Amino acid sequence: MTNSHEIDFEIKGESIQIVEIELDPNETVIAEAGAMLYMDQDISFETKMGDGSNPNQGLFSKLLSAGSRMLTGESIFMTHFTQRGVGKGKVAFSAPYPGTVIPIDLANSKNNELIVQKDGFLCAALGTKLSITFNKKLGSGLVGGEGFILQRLQGDGKAFVHAGGTVIEKELNNETLRVDTGCVVAFESTIDFSVESSGGLKSMLFGGEGLFLATLRGTGKVWLQSMPIRKLVQALAPYGKNRGKESSSVIGDFLE
Repeated sequence: MTNSHEIDFEIKGESIQIVEIELDPNETVIAEAGAMLYMDQDISFETKMGDGSNPNQGLFSKLLSAGSRMLTGESIFMTHFTQRGVGKGKVAFSAPYPGTVIPIDLANSKNNELIVQKDGFLCAALGTKLSITFNKKLGSGLVGGEGFILQRLQGDGKAFVHAGGTVIEKELNNETLRVDTGCVVAFESTIDFSVESSGGLKSMLFGGEGLFLATLRGTGKVWLQSMPIRKLVQALAPYGKNRGKESSSVIGDFLE
């Protein structure tokens, strides 16, 4: 039995991608607040507290769900977009930073669920349930800084996750993969995920790979990103400082 709305989509762009969702009458897609790029005139939108996967959910449950979303740094509200016209309608969503949009059919995922980094979810068919999950290794998750709080997507419809740079999809078969903590985008729930120290003291201090690495073990799919937002900010920061000095110099010369 299908619970999620069956939506059609098209990924547009290359290095900076968007997803365009095509909705039949009364079909709905849910998205993070502020993710919408454009929409047809017959698309209506409503901001709600919750993902709408459980229409009979009480106020207390909605508040609990909203509170858990605050832990991930996301808005406590989600926007629901519905086609109210006679024919098909389109609505498009873009990620908050340049990168790739990954379409994932939860019906084909193990256990019909997916674990996503806290800022990775973009949008999904109505009926998809969003919740949070915590890294099992509490201490390393806190010290590692990333990968402690994760999002869990559950359902049988299509969901869309965004990633920075190039996306690498890997299939683990009872294997172990060690990755930079910020480069893990999503993985199936059959994968065991933890954040562990990267090695000896010398390697941790002078290796250039950071103090911690994400370790993925088990059987299932894993999605990685080549340019997480953290690395992008670090790469651009020196140029931003130089540009600021140049700008102030130019302004100063002009005023003089």
